[in-house]
Amino acid sequence: MRDILLPMLAGCLTGILSAWGVGGGTLLLLIMTLVLGVNQTTAQGINLLYFLPTAAAGLICHGKNGLLDRKLIRQTAPWGLLSAAAMAWLATSVDPAVLRRPFGVFLLVTGLMTLLKKKKE
Repeated sequence: MRDILLPMLAGCLTGILSAWGVGGGTLLLLIMTLVLGVNQTTAQGINLLYFLPTAAAGLICHGKNGLLDRKLIRQTAPWGLLSAAAMAWLATSVDPAVLRRPFGVFLLVTGLMTLLKKKKE
């Protein structure tokens, strides 16, 4: 029962956090690697699959509310897709232990930036 309940609870809670814009995918990665014992490469792949419906829902909602800069999307989307494909290939060709340290640094920097960020008035 625990083998099913804990991952399901983690997915639900991080999904709620994602809807609030908190970064549930990052938390899901931490839960999968630190609590559930999933290796880094598999956790990143699961996180990418988790992100797709979340991003699609956000894109639809922002589009309906007129909050999309379509010109900027056309300029950046091809580069983002190319970079994502290149980094996915790189991540599968590197030892998962090598990915842990840069990911930890990324989390620390992101957390510090979030804590130190001043509210825009």
